[in-house]
Amino acid sequence: MIAENKYVRFDWAVKRILRDKANFGVLEGLITVLLGEKVTITAILESEANQEQDDDKFNRVDIKAINARGEIILVEVQLTRQLYYLERILYGVAKTLTEHIKLGKLYNEVKKVYHISIVYFDLGRGADYLYHGQTRFIGVHTHDELQVNTKEENVIHMKTPAQVFPEYFILRVNEFNMVAKTPIEEWLDYLKNGHIKDDTQTPGLTEAREKLQVMTMTPTERIAYDRHLDAIMVQEDVLSTAKIEGRAEGRAEGRAEGREEGRAEGREEGRAEGREEEKIDLARKMKARGISPEDIADITGLSAEKIASL
Repeated sequence: MIAENKYVRFDWAVKRILRDKANFGVLEGLITVLLGEKVTITAILESEANQEQDDDKFNRVDIKAINARGEIILVEVQLTRQLYYLERILYGVAKTLTEHIKLGKLYNEVKKVYHISIVYFDLGRGADYLYHGQTRFIGVHTHDELQVNTKEENVIHMKTPAQVFPEYFILRVNEFNMVAKTPIEEWLDYLKNGHIKDDTQTPGLTEAREKLQVMTMTPTERIAYDRHLDAIMVQEDVLSTAKIEGRAEGRAEGRAEGREEGRAEGREEGRAEGREEEKIDLARKMKARGISPEDIADITGLSAEKIASL
């Protein structure tokens, strides 16, 4: 590991260190900075908890918190790319909504949900590192926002859909390339580079400076952590190679056909064909480096049977 990276990477810490209740302050600080309000973590959920099918393995929520209004905040850390990622976010939110209202109860007990995705892969095109979205109903002709009348205890209240429907935040870690000046930028600098300012006052990062120093690791923890970093480097190398090859195949087919459609289809086919191969190549390299089958499966999404056959 490089010398200046003296703090443990967040994707490792959230799975190995921050699950301890004594360390919840780090995670609560991140959510507080993002949402601008104090939150309390109620659970760190196992990545394969409540798994109903084999392909549901990555349909997980890593962190669950609540704010002062009892609203639910879900935070998910995703290191590897996954097809249908947006659909998976929607599934996770919908599952949470149904799990938090008992059968026969009134719908006014449905809690608003905030979903925060911390992604370490190329999710798509966009110039920003932080995106926020929510459901709003806007007049097609008048452009005003719909407000709904609700009656609670004989009092009429006005609500907007944004006060009820989920909100989504996506932190694209790899897209952050700025000098950290604001609290959220300081957090992104840590999430991507493992850097924390010595004089930071940002919620969560002050706790991280005390609890996530690499030098405090035991020799066994350090070996496992170095393997994790090694696996990430191998994965990024494989993904970059597959992406380059996919683009090359797309350009070649496009030139041969002489049509714009050919270029687009070629690129897509190149990417599609490369996905499975890149997972297999990554698994082989990780296996050769002594990484456990469980960790390989967690990173690549390949089945245990497939990994055993390599």
